[in-house]
Amino acid sequence: MITTSSKLFFFSSFLALCFMLYPIEATSRLPDTEVEALKQIKKTLGWDLKNIDPCSKGGIISNPVRSTSEIINVSCDCSIAHDNFCHIIAINLTRNYLSGTIPREWGTMNLTKIALVANGLSGEIPKELANITTLKTLSLEFNNFYGNLSVLGSLPHLEILHLTSNNFTGELPETFSNLITLKELRLGDNQFSGKIPNFIQKWTGLENLVIQGSGFTGPIPSEISYLLNLEDLRISDLNGPESKFPPLDNMTNLGVLILRSCNINDTIPKYLGNFKNLKTLDLSYNKLGGEIPKFLTSLSSIKYIYLTGNILTGQVPADWTAPIDLSYNNFSNSPETVTCQMSNMNLFASFAKGNNTGPLSCGQSKEKCPKYYYSFHINCGGDSSVQKGRITYESDSYKGVPFKKSTVESSNWAISTTGGDFMDNVHQYDLIQENETKLAIVDDVDLYTKARGSPISLTYYGFCLANGNYTVNLHFAEIVFINGTTYSSLGRRVFDVYIQVSI
Repeated sequence: MITTSSKLFFFSSFLALCFMLYPIEATSRLPDTEVEALKQIKKTLGWDLKNIDPCSKGGIISNPVRSTSEIINVSCDCSIAHDNFCHIIAINLTRNYLSGTIPREWGTMNLTKIALVANGLSGEIPKELANITTLKTLSLEFNNFYGNLSVLGSLPHLEILHLTSNNFTGELPETFSNLITLKELRLGDNQFSGKIPNFIQKWTGLENLVIQGSGFTGPIPSEISYLLNLEDLRISDLNGPESKFPPLDNMTNLGVLILRSCNINDTIPKYLGNFKNLKTLDLSYNKLGGEIPKFLTSLSSIKYIYLTGNILTGQVPADWTAPIDLSYNNFSNSPETVTCQMSNMNLFASFAKGNNTGPLSCGQSKEKCPKYYYSFHINCGGDSSVQKGRITYESDSYKGVPFKKSTVESSNWAISTTGGDFMDNVHQYDLIQENETKLAIVDDVDLYTKARGSPISLTYYGFCLANGNYTVNLHFAEIVFINGTTYSSLGRRVFDVYIQVSI
């Protein structure tokens, strides 16, 4: 029997043994001793397998552990003759509850793929991984890894490198300039420092580059213009000085372009009109000025455009067809001439103050306040009102149709949810999250049953409020990350709360 404390040791030891096997022919399989070892691993990790030998049926064992989203795959290759046994070439242990570090023994194996996505793994990447010259895919996203990444620059055939959502710090090591075979690189949600390095010009084979919320300082280097094969470019939250729009003129293969909160002080470049494959354009929260260029309407493939939180001026186009988020800009239209509930356009707080103030951009004005209020209370995401003593928390059941704002007409507050989808999230239009945990709350459970999310930003406005001092109370409960021993228990919740006054 394997005890809890010995699980990781046994698991690592098994892999060290298993990967030393060499394949001989398609009919070969693992020796009985290794089959027994797999059975013990099966029992420890809860695998539900009828055939425990990965080399005797299709060269793969694959199981959904406790749900269809949890994956444990071990792949083998029996096509190269060296010994009497097959050879394990890839492991995929994604969305589980594994802890510990990456075993150094893996450095002696001829792996082509390591995928450890969404676990509780930590520690530094062992230097022995540099010995795996056959490695093409290394996916370590959504763990707690940290330390020096220079070892990865010694992997000559690496094509896919995913490092999103870990604790990596420091500047991107110079050795990364050696990764000239890269096709996908994801660095988002880390704590890097310094600038995006100029040596990115050597990654000419890149098709996907994601540097969102990574800690880097801008501006985006001009050398990015060398990456002509990019189909998906996402950069966000760059610190540092203001800059001009990066030279992306020749990246006509782009299908997704996200440059969000990159401190770009410029106008929208005309060359974007040549991007005929562009489906998503997100330039939100920069300092883009001028009018909305008409050529954007000619992008036949476009699905979503986000220009939220800029300083765009001029007239809002009346004949716009593509879904577009224009909230928080500075247009000169009179609010009465534009409908804020257009099915394809979010115009929340998007007009100059000479026309309206803050949330009153939907045909309302201060003079139209029927009366003044001294409070408002919201059951965020809740589909029903909740009474607590003398306070009524009003329902917030707007389902979140993209590019529209919601207003509770019977009271004095409104909500703006910006962004149309969560990109890689399969529940891309589900802006209401329902409780999946066992809440240890005796009273007022109905206030914590549901919550609202938003792809870009979520704003609650109180208007028609009388002048005075106000106390703001925010109540939170974790309803998504569950308590247990699955990957659904792993994660970190980070968000910012701003309270602003609009006069």
